[in-house]
Amino acid sequence: MRILRDRPQIQAMRREWTRRGSQETIALVPTMGHLHEGHMTLVREARARASRVVVSIFVNPLQFDREEDLANYPRSLEEDSRRLADAGVDALFCPDESVMYPDDGLPPVKVVVPVLSEILEGAFRPGHFDGVATVVAKLFNLVRPDIALFGEKDYQQFRLIERMVGSLDMPVRVDAVPTVREPDGLACSSRNSRLTAESRARAPALKRVLDEVAIVCRRDRSGAADRVTEIEAEACDRLREAGLDAEYVAIRRAMDLAEPVAGEALCDQDLVILGAAWLDSVRLIDNRRP
Repeated sequence: MRILRDRPQIQAMRREWTRRGSQETIALVPTMGHLHEGHMTLVREARARASRVVVSIFVNPLQFDREEDLANYPRSLEEDSRRLADAGVDALFCPDESVMYPDDGLPPVKVVVPVLSEILEGAFRPGHFDGVATVVAKLFNLVRPDIALFGEKDYQQFRLIERMVGSLDMPVRVDAVPTVREPDGLACSSRNSRLTAESRARAPALKRVLDEVAIVCRRDRSGAADRVTEIEAEACDRLREAGLDAEYVAIRRAMDLAEPVAGEALCDQDLVILGAAWLDSVRLIDNRRP
């Protein structure tokens, strides 16, 4: 596995792979490292869908809304490199901040995806999705993959990247891979390693509550869309009873994350239920389709 750290290296590699007459296809798996089974599932999917696999590891400062979270984000580059090499990855791109955001004395240019960047996660983490869209656009421009893979755990992020790619005519296919979970249902996340034993025992409550909301949506045939706010509030109460500090539970349309159509039965709409909650200093997110 090649380990690449700057622009000339990644660009030279791509030229080599796509020389005249080459049939190579390139898959990119963007990550911030501290890899878990969810990441490795993306890598395996990438291996199955393309002839070359590039994984990026870059803890992107632009997408952190709190300096404390950026400083405490877990990093394990040496172990990550070993796992990726063992998985048959062709190249690991792990630039430092000066490579991704050269200091030219001016603020960095950012990519903004209206509406999707401002609701739900965007409302609680202002500027987060501008950082996500910016770094993913830069990675797409550097690697120029044929396909990029993202986990469904970050559902809003996936829809935002999908929207960016379509709107800007980026020549890359963006695929979502189902969420990978621990045996007790907790969605795999790099931040899970920061949970105390007590908090880790409470964490699966987020999925359980979203599952309960999904049952309500599947069974509704009487226009429960008119009481979505009530259903969401009750779900947040159940999270608090389980010891989580709920930020939101939201029932939204799966395609655009808009609110459900009022007056229509929830079971007749294509929906996704999303939630976010804190345990100690760790923020958990998850989602569930009815």
